[in-house]
Amino acid sequence: MSTVIYPSPIFGPVHSRRLGVSLGINLLPEDGKFCTFDCIYCECGFNEDHRPQKKLPTREQVREALEARLIDMQQNGPKPDVLTFAGNGEPTAHPHFAGIIEDTLALRDIYFPQAKVSVLSNSTFIHKPEVFDALNKIDNNILKLDTIDTDYIRLTDRPTRHYDVRKIIKGMKAFKGNLIIQTMFMKGKYQGQDVDNTSDRYVLPWLETVKEIAPRQVMIYTIDRETPDHDLEKATHEELDRIGKLIKDSGIPVSVSY
Repeated sequence: MSTVIYPSPIFGPVHSRRLGVSLGINLLPEDGKFCTFDCIYCECGFNEDHRPQKKLPTREQVREALEARLIDMQQNGPKPDVLTFAGNGEPTAHPHFAGIIEDTLALRDIYFPQAKVSVLSNSTFIHKPEVFDALNKIDNNILKLDTIDTDYIRLTDRPTRHYDVRKIIKGMKAFKGNLIIQTMFMKGKYQGQDVDNTSDRYVLPWLETVKEIAPRQVMIYTIDRETPDHDLEKATHEELDRIGKLIKDSGIPVSVSY
């Protein structure tokens, strides 16, 4: 089992298939994983295998580390396309997430005003007003919706607390288009159960929901790095292209990452 645990609070930059040169901001501890999902495809591994012992970085630690890295990038390169909140779990779980977003936007405006600020979130805290407001301020509010099938969610995304997909969808609609939906498509098996969500059984109900949410963009992708479960498989180019065309034909811009 090969997994990636990211440094904290700053890592990279890395090249993102979807975002370009991305400077990572990890609001979780550097020695483990903390997430409200326990996805079978997560590059950071399963939660139980990487319990952190260290504390979350403070708002001030994040601000200081980010400013130091931006100064270094301004002097030595590379120029970032995006500052991305990701890393070892769910970034919006940090108790000072909203304040950290304020700091990040201010620093971005000073050092790299053309760079975008992105958050990769599993949407489990968008019901919190301070999280909702913070996500509304950034450039790329990227929210996960792998499926609307509750059994599939339990099998693959494996929420660690109560998760009501209908409430998540309602919360997404509240952004009134100011969001990007990100969806993982894959194949293979997990514990003997089929996890192929590329068929119409999963795609068509998901697509109808996406149209109701009316995001400004949809990002679809498949497995790119090693996963904690080795029976998972990439969706094919043809399968992703078919789904991408369905989205495009519905009038929503789409990006496809193979």
